Amino acid sequence: MGIGMQVEYIGLAKTGHMEAEAGVQLVRLAEFARHIGDCRLAIAAIYDGLTHFAYEVRLHVVTRAGELIDVGNCMHSDFIEAMRGAFDLAVNELSRWPG
Repeated sequence: MGIGMQVEYIGLAKTGHMEAEAGVQLVRLAEFARHIGDCRLAIAAIYDGLTHFAYEVRLHVVTRAGELIDVGNCMHSDFIEAMRGAFDLAVNELSRWPG
């Protein structure tokens, strides 16, 4: 069984590069597919009103039992680093789950 993923873009337009990176990162969760039915990825552009800009990436998983769990949240000026950070946190969290 594969893991599905819904991606939401908040305050920015979707790009092929972002979609591709999300797909690459999703592969990292494959080993946890027995626990996860779906992922919800939110990528938000954060502005301070001047020139400072960052990406906030939030990752939630939906367990096979239907429970929604926040497993990763990372902010960085580079969207790839923010996405990788969120998935790093998710892998760390999911690796602690029993069997």
